[in-house]
Amino acid sequence: MGLMIDGVYHAEDPGPDTTAQGAFRRADSTIRNWITRDGRAGPTGAGGFTPDPGRYHLYLAWNCPWAHRAFLTRMIKWLEDAITVSFARPRRTEDGWVFDDDGPYADPLMGARALHEVYARHDQPYTGRVTVPVLWDRESGRIVSNESADMVQMLDAAFDGGPSLRPDDLAADIDAWNALIYPTLNNGVYRAGFARTQAAYDAAVAEVFDTLDRIEAQLGRTRYLTGDRFTEADLRLFPTLARFDVAYHYAFKCNIRRVSDYPNLWGYAREIYQMPGVAGTVDFDIYKRGYFSPSELRNPLGIVPAGPVIDWTVPHGRG
Repeated sequence: MGLMIDGVYHAEDPGPDTTAQGAFRRADSTIRNWITRDGRAGPTGAGGFTPDPGRYHLYLAWNCPWAHRAFLTRMIKWLEDAITVSFARPRRTEDGWVFDDDGPYADPLMGARALHEVYARHDQPYTGRVTVPVLWDRESGRIVSNESADMVQMLDAAFDGGPSLRPDDLAADIDAWNALIYPTLNNGVYRAGFARTQAAYDAAVAEVFDTLDRIEAQLGRTRYLTGDRFTEADLRLFPTLARFDVAYHYAFKCNIRRVSDYPNLWGYAREIYQMPGVAGTVDFDIYKRGYFSPSELRNPLGIVPAGPVIDWTVPHGRG
């Protein structure tokens, strides 16, 4: 992935960050400004960003579950005309996330050849990994945010259109599910897949399936995680579910069970997939090719498996 140091890109990839015990450690996002209706400062960052149609641009990649969160929010909130997008090529190079000169993987906003060129244009010299998603502000010529969880909340709260993803009466339940699911499942699959020791892997994979079991039990009681309404918690869970059976189960050794082995969870996942517009944010073939791309640690030969064959269009039977 490479690194930027004081606004300069360095292609040498040090590999996943790990602790002394061999556990994967994800770097925190550090650009966390906020869009608010009145332009005042939000929960984590500077003010001055208002929800003006046509002002913002999202940099995404189909492979990335964190980018998928932002992509889903844009679709569910009916913001396709208000916020434009660029998609990086599905496979990274020594330049990290890169773009073509034209076609579906070109950058129509800046004509950037690599995402690090976008980070280099940010008003403060950036140090850190060059990640997606990125929310860019045309007006000020800087990055609003590179934290997907913040994007979900700000696009939901600041812009008109689409259903609310965070009703006030469910906010505490939403936060509780997010606090469980992010470290143990969303990021837990990466902790399992990038573990450098048996102990680190064992701990991570146990948490993955403990959480899946808890979700399965909850979905036996309620239609969605917090009740009868689809919320931010469900949106943040779905990108992991969409990638689980085709990628994480095999490539990341999260192979105790598949999502499709859980009756409640599998019906729930298919229901979300079959919601209007959601299937258009999913590409299982890209996920498989991305997670089975050449990797010295995980897949040195880069061979992409033929299966599994999974039909997400089977009626979910959830009323």
